[in-house]
Amino acid sequence: MKNLNIGKFTSILPEWGRHLLKHVIITVRFYGKSRVCTVCGKSSRRFRRFGTVPRENAQCAYCGSLERHRFLWLFLTNKTDLFDGNQKKVLHVAPEPCLENRLRERIGVGYITADLFNSRAMVKMDITNIKYPDQSFDVVYCSHVLEHVQDDKQAIREFHRVLKKNGWAILLVPPISSGKTYEDPSIIAPEARLIAFGQKDHVRRYGKDYVDRLREAGFKIEVIEVNDIAAENEAILMGLTLSCGEIYYCTK
Repeated sequence: MKNLNIGKFTSILPEWGRHLLKHVIITVRFYGKSRVCTVCGKSSRRFRRFGTVPRENAQCAYCGSLERHRFLWLFLTNKTDLFDGNQKKVLHVAPEPCLENRLRERIGVGYITADLFNSRAMVKMDITNIKYPDQSFDVVYCSHVLEHVQDDKQAIREFHRVLKKNGWAILLVPPISSGKTYEDPSIIAPEARLIAFGQKDHVRRYGKDYVDRLREAGFKIEVIEVNDIAAENEAILMGLTLSCGEIYYCTK
C-alpha cells in the first residue's frame, strides 16, 4: 500500500478544511498542559523550537507567539490600561501576526498599524519622519525595529513627539549586551553584519546604554524584567526566558 501523500491530499481541500486539518495535527502533536500561551490562552505539551540558533520551548504552535510576545501580552494585560475599555489611539509599528488581530479586536477603530515595507500595514511609515501631528497617540508600540534603522535616535525622538502627554510607549529591542551599544556604519555586507550585530539586516547591537538613548529623547523609563511580573514556576509554564529581553515602558 502506498504511503498517503499528505501534501497532495491537503492541496485538494478547501481553505477551511486545510485550517481544520492543521489544527487537528497541531492538537495531536502538542496536546498537554505543561505550557500555556498568554497570547492565545491555549495549553500545550511544549512550545516549538525556534531561532537561527534553535531555542527550546520558544514558539506557540497555535498562534506563533515567541517568548517576547508572551511576556509583552502578560504585561499589557496585567500592568497597563490598554484594555480598560476607554477609547485610545494606538500606533503599532511592524505589527506581528500573533498580536495584530487580537489588538485590533480589543482596541477597535483607534488601532493603527504601520510599516515601511509591509503592504498589509494600514499606513506606510518611515519612523524617522512620522507624518502625524504632535501628541497624536495614546500608545506607541514598536518591537525589534530600531536595530534595523540607521538613525534610531531620530526615530525615538519621533515616537516621543507623536505620543500624547499622558500616553505611554513600549519600544523593544533584542536582548541587550552587557556593554555599550556597538554600531559601525561601514559594516554593510550581510555576512559581516551577521557576525557584528547578530543578524544580516541589523545595523547595531544594543547595550545597557539603550535606556540613555530613550532618555535623550525625553522619555522617562521603567525597565521591566520577567521576574518583576511572574514567579519562576509561572515563567516556566509560559515559556518566558532570557530571550524575552526587557520591556522598556516609556512615558513623558
